[in-house]
Amino acid sequence: MFPVEMSLHKVSRKFEIAYDDGQRFELSFEFLRVFSPSAEVVGHTPDQAKLQVGKRDVVIDGVEAVGQYALRFTFSDGHDSGLYSWDYLYDLGQNQDKLWDAYLLELKQAGASRDPEDPANEPFKEKPKATCPSHR
Repeated sequence: MFPVEMSLHKVSRKFEIAYDDGQRFELSFEFLRVFSPSAEVVGHTPDQAKLQVGKRDVVIDGVEAVGQYALRFTFSDGHDSGLYSWDYLYDLGQNQDKLWDAYLLELKQAGASRDPEDPANEPFKEKPKATCPSHR
């Protein structure tokens, strides 16, 4: 499968992609950010996966083609390390409802939220790395 059309809709915060088999998907910016294939999100093993919280308002600031096989999105929260292959984007589109429902359930079970300012998200947020050598 190969994309034949792509559009970034800033107002509705959706990325639209159409494939050569006739399938067309609209993926929200938040959905793409939550399901980033980056090791920072999914980890190197399943037990290292990090629950993505507070991403409701995230936007895509940039998109870059990576060869002929993937896209790299730059998100407003600074995340830019996920490479979204054409197959991965297709899979996200095909399974969007199931993935989103599972994510919402995981958030609920963790007591976390999609809202960026929700204090319940604090335990899940990345801690800033110390720059002082004595605190490393």
